[in-house]
Amino acid sequence: MLRHTVGQAYDELARLAERGPLRTRGTRPVVRDLGWFEPRPGAVEVFARIGAGDQLRAMAFRLERGPDLRWRCTAVELGGPRPPREDLH
Repeated sequence: MLRHTVGQAYDELARLAERGPLRTRGTRPVVRDLGWFEPRPGAVEVFARIGAGDQLRAMAFRLERGPDLRWRCTAVELGGPRPPREDLH
């Protein structure tokens, strides 16, 4: 995906790739939910909830279509792990 990424999004995606924050021991990450919003023609904001074992993370990115009609990622964010749910009783 890096070759389809521009600006600060490229730096952020490269950093995430190095750290491998979605990796967990013995459990493969799985997309649990996906959604999108079109704030204007030629731009799409997408989110995914990614689960690995008992961890849940959120990833969001923005895609923009350039004058050459190619889609490029212009922003990316990854939310931290959400701790396992505990009974509140």
